[in-house]
Amino acid sequence: MSVIPEVKCRRCGESFSALRSRCPNCGTRRVAQSGRTPAATPATVKGTAAYERAETNTKWQMIFGLILVVAVILAVIVMVTARPDGLDNPGTEGKGTIAAPTATPTPDPSTVIIEPPTPSPTPTPVPDSVKVFFFEDEKEEFTEAVGETVKLKAVAYPVDQFPNATFKWSVNDESVIKLTVSEDTKECEVLCLKHQPGGVTLTVECEGVTKTVHVYTKN
Repeated sequence: MSVIPEVKCRRCGESFSALRSRCPNCGTRRVAQSGRTPAATPATVKGTAAYERAETNTKWQMIFGLILVVAVILAVIVMVTARPDGLDNPGTEGKGTIAAPTATPTPDPSTVIIEPPTPSPTPTPVPDSVKVFFFEDEKEEFTEAVGETVKLKAVAYPVDQFPNATFKWSVNDESVIKLTVSEDTKECEVLCLKHQPGGVTLTVECEGVTKTVHVYTKN
């Protein structure tokens, strides 16, 4: 049995003689352990002011910790007891109950007032065409001498749908042609006032449908 103590390498863990300063295996230097005892701090020595303050701080820390735990417990109890009744049992009624939406009742057919549809306005009929006649001849154009009067008649077609049609007569130059319209507007006397090279245009209108006749003049 060897009387020389052995130490372990702090790096590789190999045991070697305490007389060596380095580990024979890895060469790590052996560190000698200090035999000194660390000095006590004032806070660990009873009877000192630092020790009394440390004791007081420890007590207050324990008191504050206890108060915090109690506060957390009370908060949990309040949250549980304050929960609405309806959350536990949706079918029960009471304070805090979330009622299911009620369906809109179906109206009784006997009480429903059905309003008749508003009739659409009847559109105003429009003639297919308007024609101008001199006696029995339809006219697209004619020649008239100065001082001469020509009697024209307007007809809207279909005739059976517009028996009482009214007409509007006009001329593009009233200094050349003078128009005298009958009371029912179907007939018009055309008086040539003067000669106009190229003539003038006579227009007859009925419900937006127009007819033009070119009137040539001569001396």
